[in-house]
Amino acid sequence: MAATEKKPVVVTDLGVLNKPASDLLTWVDARFPLMENWNAHLAQYYAPKNFNFWYYFGGFAMLVLVIQIVTGIFLTMHYKPDAAQAFASVEYIMREVSWGWLVRYMHSTGASMFFLVVYLHMFRAMLYGSYQKPRELLWIFGMLIYLVLMGEAFFGYLLPWGQMSFWGAQVIVNLFGAVPFIGPDLSLWIRGDYVISDATLNRFFAFHVIALPLVLLGLVAAHLIALHEVGSNNPDGIEIKANKDANGIPRDGIPFHPYYTVKDSFGAVVFLIVFSLILFFAPEMGGYFLEANNFVPADPLKTPLHIAPVWYFTPYYSILRAVPPLFNSQFPGVIAMGAATMIFFALPWLDRSPVKSIRYKGPIYKIALAVFVVVFLVLGYLGTEATNVWGQAGAWLGGVERATVVSRICTVIYFAFFLLMPWYTKIDSVKPVPERVTG
Repeated sequence: MAATEKKPVVVTDLGVLNKPASDLLTWVDARFPLMENWNAHLAQYYAPKNFNFWYYFGGFAMLVLVIQIVTGIFLTMHYKPDAAQAFASVEYIMREVSWGWLVRYMHSTGASMFFLVVYLHMFRAMLYGSYQKPRELLWIFGMLIYLVLMGEAFFGYLLPWGQMSFWGAQVIVNLFGAVPFIGPDLSLWIRGDYVISDATLNRFFAFHVIALPLVLLGLVAAHLIALHEVGSNNPDGIEIKANKDANGIPRDGIPFHPYYTVKDSFGAVVFLIVFSLILFFAPEMGGYFLEANNFVPADPLKTPLHIAPVWYFTPYYSILRAVPPLFNSQFPGVIAMGAATMIFFALPWLDRSPVKSIRYKGPIYKIALAVFVVVFLVLGYLGTEATNVWGQAGAWLGGVERATVVSRICTVIYFAFFLLMPWYTKIDSVKPVPERVTG
């Protein structure tokens, strides 16, 4: 053997291995950085030791992503992306395919649970300032995941080819027609036809099954790489990398494996119990997860009395409806709906507070965040209801529906939370941040 050659050495944290397993691992590690990645992202990745309940939801999102991919693969084995057969193929899956009803309900329940855990994951970031320096790019990757997830849900919603799927897609695609100058051509390009048709179903199927999942997986990988580069935030908002011992190990950190892998496994079991209770006892969730109209075949000649998106889109749908049309165009509402989503990207630069965590922020931010959460929930509820659900307001408001008035007030508060943030986070009082995590 030449003097310059070195025998590959594998250092593992997997315990004692027998010789065949050790030899195999040595062979693999000489050709692929298996143990290097294992150590970098699990065994020797030091996370803050004071993670709490709110840090479960990122792992739950990964779990639901796996559920959606696996169940989606099985559904595509029997689904027909054809306007004449799509609805019947879903019924065939539900009634004739062995355990098909379970796979379909897992997928539909998983869609709603995905958004639920993502919203809670985003709320945790707003609680503890996980978007602030040095995690701005991490936050941007997370928001891109959220946008792709919205697109994935929208394209998948048409596939059952039920009444609400058909007319919901009709409404959303027509919104693009409100864009000045390019609107009609843009909506025609999205549909692939002059009406929602077989061409629309085929291209939505391609986006839902192939294009967006690939983008989503790439963004998830980028999100995790960025997370492990800058390190995880914690409820105190303290950078644990700033305080290391003589060996370069953060004094307030513990290895992600086995401590948090065990903890997250326990959380996953509890989450799957809740998931299973919904799956087996209330998969439609009172019409919020699966609407009654979607169990009726799509009929282009019969419009449902009330068209509303799935619950996770309803806050933005309320904002769309709250903005009055201009010159008989709904374009201002479309702009407001888009801005309501995109404004989250600016959060790292809107928050001027010298501290990250809500534990050390003052009362102004705490009140503002609480009001924002209430407003978001109210907008979500109003988006599921008809605008005349509460009757009309007085003549002083021109007979506008009360629900519309409430939506407009909530929309103003929604945007005020973000646009006034540079001011109120700067004047807000803060508490001194400890040098070490408090647990």
